[in-house]
Amino acid sequence: MSEEANMLYMLGALAFGYLLGSIPFGVIFTRMAGLGDIRQVGSGNIGATNVLRTGRKGLAAATLIGDALKGTAAVLIAARWGDQFATLAALGAFLGHLYPVWLRFKGGKGVATFIGVLIGLNWMVALIFAAIWLGVAFASRYSSLSALVASATTPIAFWLLGQPAMAAMTIMLVALLWWKHSANISRLLDGTEGKIGQKG
Repeated sequence: MSEEANMLYMLGALAFGYLLGSIPFGVIFTRMAGLGDIRQVGSGNIGATNVLRTGRKGLAAATLIGDALKGTAAVLIAARWGDQFATLAALGAFLGHLYPVWLRFKGGKGVATFIGVLIGLNWMVALIFAAIWLGVAFASRYSSLSALVASATTPIAFWLLGQPAMAAMTIMLVALLWWKHSANISRLLDGTEGKIGQKG
């Protein structure tokens, strides 16, 4: 394969991942259920946590699964052509969820899609993420803190498992995830962040 052709395939993997990742399942599912625009509910976020604020646990679960699986699917399909394409598709899928073209680039915070990408890249890293998330959530009852801490460990996990390229790419994903959680970080620091199961 020529250098030009390889570059086109790499851009194609990134674009494919982006388009798949930009599917706004939270918006689609809530509209199909007759609940209107989820962006007008609660925090205005398109993810499963905000969908749960409608009181429809099934829709929230469907959103969570859809947002995760689009990341997994992007990685696994692109992986047929090699690890570098899987890595680019992972980046594209995550960017697509955070900045979907269909919603004027205003998307979600990316935790479910991040998990889905990890499942596609290395299921062991996904398990490490899940274990740390659960541990921090049990100890602190902060969902946002759990996601922040668990995500920060993933580049280290990839590195220790002998995947430095994926570790480097994951650093970018973690930086974006933390950026999208900047408001949560501020609330954690001043003690006003809501806890898991907390009402009001």
